[in-house]
Amino acid sequence: MYFGYNTNGFAHHRLEDAITILSELGYTSVALTLDYHALNPFENQAWREIDRVRGLLDRFKMRCVIETGARFLLDFRRKHQPTLLSADPDERARRLDFLRRAIEVGKNLNADAISFWSGTPEDGVPDDACWRRLVDGIQELCGKAEKWEIRLAFEPEPGMFIDTMERFAALYTRVNHPAFGLTVDIGHLVCNGELPMSKVLTDWKHVLWNVHVEDMRRGVHDHLMFGEGEVDFADVFAGLRAAGYAGGVYVELSRHSHDAVNTARRAKQFLDRFVGSPGGT
Repeated sequence: MYFGYNTNGFAHHRLEDAITILSELGYTSVALTLDYHALNPFENQAWREIDRVRGLLDRFKMRCVIETGARFLLDFRRKHQPTLLSADPDERARRLDFLRRAIEVGKNLNADAISFWSGTPEDGVPDDACWRRLVDGIQELCGKAEKWEIRLAFEPEPGMFIDTMERFAALYTRVNHPAFGLTVDIGHLVCNGELPMSKVLTDWKHVLWNVHVEDMRRGVHDHLMFGEGEVDFADVFAGLRAAGYAGGVYVELSRHSHDAVNTARRAKQFLDRFVGSPGGT
């Protein structure tokens, strides 16, 4: 495995500068959150930026994944809206179009996966309607992912329609596509009380394509600096090793952008305690 950092934790930096800093700190991968200021796939100049970022990643010998959790990219008034669960078909289509574009960005950057989540319905419809909307959208997305030879890594997110591993298991069965796998956020497991984390990691090792890491407390969805929560990191890394996980472990501390460089440095120093060598294992 190897360590990376999510660029949503460098919200006040130019993307190229953030990647340069992360390389200097010893990270060997980066989770690229597509946003207004970072590889916005709706802007014409995005493709020139993709070329620059690809050049940087090549120069620093860094890998990447694509993250799609920007808060206000699709609607500047509503956080994380629209989604694949939206009542309006046009709004669902807008989210699907964004995710298709993310696949294209990821393919051009040789990304290991495209990470995304379900979102939360706003119209109070029954669960069965939500399931239909979500599964239909994901299955359509899987067709493009398979064609473009890129993996989709779905993240259960507290407070969203698919919030737990149990709900993910139901979604995984319904989607039933080889391009569809899993992003595990370690803090979310603690938040939801899904313990031991090592068992979750080994149970899902066959489709574990992306890992987010931070500290967190049970019952509170707040991404914390390492050492400030209740995550048993020895159990986490024991589980990753037992699962034979060879992918990226990405720090996600989006609310620490005001002190991004120091936070990224401290996070790397903390995580290096749990692996055999500073670059990963």
